[in-house]
Amino acid sequence: MTDHEPATMPAEETAEPVVRYERRGSAALVTLNRPRYRNAQNSVMTYALDDAFERAVNDNDVRVIVLAGAGDHFSAGHDIGTPGRDVHVPYDRKAVIWWDHTDKAGADARYAREMEVYLGMCRRWREMPKPSIAMVHGACIAGGLMLAWVCDLIIASDDAFFADPVVRMGIPGVEYFAHPWVLGPRFAKEALFTGDRFTAQRAYELGMVNRVVPRSELAETTFAMADKIATMPPFGLSLVKRAVNQCEDLMGMRPGMDSTFGLHHVAHAHNAETGADSLAGMDARSMKSASQAP
Repeated sequence: MTDHEPATMPAEETAEPVVRYERRGSAALVTLNRPRYRNAQNSVMTYALDDAFERAVNDNDVRVIVLAGAGDHFSAGHDIGTPGRDVHVPYDRKAVIWWDHTDKAGADARYAREMEVYLGMCRRWREMPKPSIAMVHGACIAGGLMLAWVCDLIIASDDAFFADPVVRMGIPGVEYFAHPWVLGPRFAKEALFTGDRFTAQRAYELGMVNRVVPRSELAETTFAMADKIATMPPFGLSLVKRAVNQCEDLMGMRPGMDSTFGLHHVAHAHNAETGADSLAGMDARSMKSASQAP
């Protein structure tokens, strides 16, 4: 058993790695690989993704990191009900120094786990010293937004769509609450209030996406951008990235996320006290059926 492998792993997770890693010239291609479940993120995937990013950062020949999704979609978000859901499995924590959640109860367990695998990991990945590009197609929903938003650039195919519908659970957005900074306050409220999907073109108009291209040109466009960035001095790129991230944080993004993370867990606790569970009885099927087309 490796450091980040759970004690038990469902059979469907053992056939192929849940994250694939390959080199394409000066770029590392990191691919989410649970296409059967629209790349829903369980903890196996989270830690495999972290390992892949760490591998890319430590390879001096890798200049740019590209994040993609296998199959028809980039990511449908957090795993809230597949056979591979592993919410109660312990992992070695890497993003925060906090106790393990598996021997805790109630809000203590949820808070400890989500601070590590959701908010903490996303912040860790945002701070990678190498430029990263999200190559998005199909669905990019809720937790999928978090993975795209931690990347420095987003290139989307014209069939991509985005949404954060978790307000249907009574929860004020996903844990990595970058909405006001990447969407602007007005549209952030609209997207959250309605839970509606919005198109790649709309995301481009809002400044969330850098390029929108036909699906057939997505990989070519993304790797052309990666190759162009790779010609710049690596240390200079790392400093530019750090500078922009620091300015975002000075505009309130980091403390804003901290305060909203608390509200997120108030919502979980309220759901658990007043209803069936911390997700207000919602699952992947009911969330999908409640979603609205663009």
